[in-house]
Amino acid sequence: MPSHHASSSSGGAQGKVAFIDTEGTFRPERIRAIAERFEMDADAVLDNIVVARAYTHEHQLDLLVSVAALMAEDPFKLLIVDSIMANFRNDFQGRGELADRQQRLGCLLAKIKKENIISSPLRQISEEFNVAVLLTNQVMSDPGGGAMFVSDPKKPVGGHVLAHASTTRISLRKGKAEQRVAKIVQSPNLAEAEASFAISNEGIIEYKD
Repeated sequence: MPSHHASSSSGGAQGKVAFIDTEGTFRPERIRAIAERFEMDADAVLDNIVVARAYTHEHQLDLLVSVAALMAEDPFKLLIVDSIMANFRNDFQGRGELADRQQRLGCLLAKIKKENIISSPLRQISEEFNVAVLLTNQVMSDPGGGAMFVSDPKKPVGGHVLAHASTTRISLRKGKAEQRVAKIVQSPNLAEAEASFAISNEGIIEYKD
């Protein structure tokens, strides 16, 4: 079950955040530093974040059901899964298991039936509870991608199943020095564009060349 602290205060979007952590990357101290930067009560901010560690792709799915139950009781505005594909890559290794992996991934992204209860993963959670869903993903080398003049081209893990389930896709890459570049790859209403930023101990800041 997700761990969380009850709190009567709401977040900046007038709601809480659910964070499903598949790689052990969530750090409360980072949230605390960001909150202090914006002169917010760090304890209140952390109280509004529900964090759960997912160890397998099946556990990941079970946690979504638990998160949906929490959302039926309290106002949430954001669900983060970091990262969506890590457990799938660990649980399904090799080309022989690729088809099974993609099928299970499709179940995670669409409405499924589990133990005679219709659960609402991801897109259904977003629509039913009016929450934004942010998925982080990994990339891998694509030597056969046709990018003749690009060294070590990358492609997202998860293929078309994950791409088609996303409304807006943003690629992140490292630039020169401390520069990070965010590029809109797919969006129903935004043109393809890039923006630079940097990462500090207090969160995302403006990149200065």
